[in-house]
Amino acid sequence: MPTDNQIKKNAVLEARGITKRFPGCCANEQIDFEIKAGEVHAILGENGAGKTTLMNILFGLYQPDEGELYFDGEKVDFKSPLDAIKKGIGMVHQKRKLVMAHSVIENIMLGHPHAGEILNFKRVKQEVTELCEKYGFKLDLNAKVWQLSEGQRQSVEIIKALYRGAKVLILDEPTSALSPPETRNLLDSIRTMAESDLAVVPFITHKLPVVLDISHRVTVLRNGKVTAQFATEGATEKSLAKSMVGREVIIKLDKVEVERGKPVLEVENLSAYSEKDYLALKGVSFTIHEGEIFGIAGVSGNGQEELAEVLAGLRSATTGTILLDGEDITRNSTLERWRKGVGYVPAERNEVGSIADYSLIDNVAMNYYFEEEYVPRGVINYKGLRELTENLIAEYNVATPGPDVNARALSGGNLQKLILARVLSRKPRLIIASLPTQGLDVGAIEFVQNKLLQAKKDKAAILLISGEIEEALSLSDRVAPIYEGELMDIIPWTDAERDNVGAMMAGIKPKVESL
Repeated sequence: MPTDNQIKKNAVLEARGITKRFPGCCANEQIDFEIKAGEVHAILGENGAGKTTLMNILFGLYQPDEGELYFDGEKVDFKSPLDAIKKGIGMVHQKRKLVMAHSVIENIMLGHPHAGEILNFKRVKQEVTELCEKYGFKLDLNAKVWQLSEGQRQSVEIIKALYRGAKVLILDEPTSALSPPETRNLLDSIRTMAESDLAVVPFITHKLPVVLDISHRVTVLRNGKVTAQFATEGATEKSLAKSMVGREVIIKLDKVEVERGKPVLEVENLSAYSEKDYLALKGVSFTIHEGEIFGIAGVSGNGQEELAEVLAGLRSATTGTILLDGEDITRNSTLERWRKGVGYVPAERNEVGSIADYSLIDNVAMNYYFEEEYVPRGVINYKGLRELTENLIAEYNVATPGPDVNARALSGGNLQKLILARVLSRKPRLIIASLPTQGLDVGAIEFVQNKLLQAKKDKAAILLISGEIEEALSLSDRVAPIYEGELMDIIPWTDAERDNVGAMMAGIKPKVESL
């Protein structure tokens, strides 16, 4: 954990009294914030706390309704991101802004303030190489972006911002999609940036150990307001979580011991192609029993999404068999699988798990439209569906004005609660939970994980697909790291060590000692 180092330098970037309103809400209210050279100043907050709005204002994507911004003591008025970039502010978004078909060096040059001029390609390449060496980024500048891992793509975004002359670097959830080794490398690079007098602003929802590891100071937002500002030295995960949520949060849930029952899901030699027509899943085999959480731990893009879709009936298997309670369902439709007791919580809660312009009632109906009680003789029972939705909203603490609002009105955490509610309320035999806590704040994570543990107590078999190694280890009875479509090992939780599992997520197979 870094100390404040008694940083006495003037603020590089300062926000005073920033207020931003949208129809029906005040996203930011009288926010004061500053970041100094050589400082890592983390901004924490739950989903919907106002972090993204503030970030977009600092980068010129939004203009504040009230308040002022100062850069190097001079008042500035950013009309666009280009204005912010020219002043020396860089931002790395959680969703990458790269052209996949172009090379690394082409992406770094693309959109450069001097891109309209004749650039000396050889000199640019040399300057970028020096930047990579200075901050510890290992990149093949000639590689196409689509060939890179998620961590490497993020490195391209960071180097792109630094090459544009960024003095302040804003990072949106910087470690959310990285493997443990990639996370360690990024944190080392951030430390080097701070030592080189850059100012770094990570916006973080739940990676509290990262905050403790690299930040000097923390600003906490809640409901659009600053609720706390303090030096990180002396803080703990629990104190950070309490500042964010306003109550005590259980950071690590206790392992729930349930007597393991008979096999529910049996997968044998399962393979499948991706949408880009390459073999994404390669001969995977495993079994999940009643009252068991089987964790698939991996960085996004290693075949876990295809695995979830094949099991849910959304993607065809090219080889292998899927047995549910001993019955072959490999060729069954999604509807047939639901009726037999398969529940699916997709990773994409917006694109796959919900319909943004449909009401919450209609979204709940997506898992009940084939039930005679709610659609008797093909006629929708809206009264029954309304009552069901209202009960689920109450049971799962979904923050919403009512069941008639559209799904797009919900925050990410509340939308995930609604999706989880409509799936778990049917008491499925098998629950496929793909990245169920991705992008959620610590309070919502605690809630979702508790619901999965309760389903385990109720004897459901649960396939947990997670990119968070801590989550996979704390919830799972057995953990299977996945890399490039293959399970590297299947490890009982009593034998699973963080570093070993993290290495396997990065493709490093465990050493086998010879006899």
